[in-house]
Amino acid sequence: MTEILEIIVKNRDATGTGSARAIRRGGNTPGILYGNDTQPINITIETKLLVKHFQSGRFLSTLYDLNIDGKKSRVIPKDIQVHPVKDTPLHVDFYLLSKESKVIVEIPVLFINDDICPGLKKGGVLNIVRHNVEFSCPANEIPENIVVDLAESETGESIHISAVKLPENILPTISDRDFTIATIAAPAGVDETDEVETEESENEEASSTQENEE
Repeated sequence: MTEILEIIVKNRDATGTGSARAIRRGGNTPGILYGNDTQPINITIETKLLVKHFQSGRFLSTLYDLNIDGKKSRVIPKDIQVHPVKDTPLHVDFYLLSKESKVIVEIPVLFINDDICPGLKKGGVLNIVRHNVEFSCPANEIPENIVVDLAESETGESIHISAVKLPENILPTISDRDFTIATIAAPAGVDETDEVETEESENEEASSTQENEE
């Protein structure tokens, strides 16, 4: 499981537009912590630190330990508002989790054994349909990635979610179909249908020649 990172935040008493602007001028971003039937807590977080986590690309699907004046709480970011022009954060929401909480998160797909993949060694191309897949999973069991093994994948093959070995209690949110994660496309200019037809034709000719010789 992914290591849980800690983010240090502070309580804030003042609220409102004027207060939020003053917080931003001071190099911090206002936010709120809510959820799990608790009273919402207004917080501030250092803007540079928030930007660093936000630019990781997985901010809204990553668990954090929020350190509020020395007290840690397991959370997941629920929303971040950014400036429409400057792209700087204006406000951030964190959701408080319990041990029983389940969350919906996007988990990256990791492809392995591409160096020995039969289809790729023949000149095929890996077309990734989904770089991330959305899952429902326990808040304390979010995997770092899901692994797709290409060791036996051939040209023309589609790799579906059913072919991926998933950790226990990790379920894709798309449950009505066996969706595609990636395909191994034929090399440019090669029609796989033509290859099959040519092979069948060659087999028929060989069979016919053998019959004539007999």
